[in-house]
Amino acid sequence: MKVREGGMTVGKLPTGVKNCITDVEGVLVGHVTLDYPLDESGAEYACTGVTAILPHNGNLFKEKVTAASYVINGFGKTTGLVQVNELGVLESPIMLTNTFSVPAVTQGVLEYMLNESPEIGDTTGTINIVVGECNDSYLNSIRRFPVKPEHAVNAIKNATINQAVEGAVGAGKGMMCFGYKGGIGSSSRIVEEYTVGCLVLSNFGKKKELQRYRYAGGEGLSETSDGSIIIVLATDAPLSDRQIQRLAKRCGIGLGRTGSHFSHGSGDIVIAFSTAQKTAHFSEDVLETRVQLREDHPIMNQLFRAAAEAAEEAILNSLSQAVTTKGRLGRVVNQINFQ
Repeated sequence: MKVREGGMTVGKLPTGVKNCITDVEGVLVGHVTLDYPLDESGAEYACTGVTAILPHNGNLFKEKVTAASYVINGFGKTTGLVQVNELGVLESPIMLTNTFSVPAVTQGVLEYMLNESPEIGDTTGTINIVVGECNDSYLNSIRRFPVKPEHAVNAIKNATINQAVEGAVGAGKGMMCFGYKGGIGSSSRIVEEYTVGCLVLSNFGKKKELQRYRYAGGEGLSETSDGSIIIVLATDAPLSDRQIQRLAKRCGIGLGRTGSHFSHGSGDIVIAFSTAQKTAHFSEDVLETRVQLREDHPIMNQLFRAAAEAAEEAILNSLSQAVTTKGRLGRVVNQINFQ
């Protein structure tokens, strides 16, 4: 269950109805989870998956959304973030998976988007695919490449506006957080008429680093690698790409509150977008009109606060929603039990 259902309150701002990134109208989330042995002994095991976050259910290439990314610590392997920050738009789903599956997922999404828009790479330009990753090799036989391009396609096709399934699902199936089972977590905040939603893929931290939240039971691993986290932030507030990047930076506050210090070997990356305005790929207009919030209006500080609170709670939900999971070499990572 989510931590709020167990009596824990994070921050001061109200949550959305679902307390999920899909509280931002139009945002969809889908998963494909792989959970099966890869050999007769069971020593090699697929404990991994793919998660897709779509800003809307239309043609993402033809109707781009304003976006930015922010690298808190760059020990990660992603695709597409250079162009996102250069042009300020997102034109593909945001895909999450394990480290060695980035190429397969990129290929799958590329094939899907080419089928959606045959003009890509022919009568118009190429497309920028965005994929983020964390290393799930403690539980998943990452060297066996269990994730295939079709899994990425299916994750996109599975995406819905319903409350996202969290925990040990999709890309989060084999992830660990603070020595306990981690994975997918989500949360949202309401700021006046706007919504800020966050979804994380948590795979970072050592048991001793977890802040003093109320928890008991579920023995965690005492020694783990630095790990990583991908944070996806969505909002319907009308923001420029520069303002979105400012919002993305505040997710680091929520990450730090849980106990992270952005360690040397951790890839801590935020990918953020606004659904408020779409940019048409095909247009002959010389000018376009954009609306954005005033920088000095008090609502900006509330949005910053919302990003920090939603990121913190999403991480805690990735822990509380996960279940004890068995993977390669008979390894087991236990769930945490918050009181």
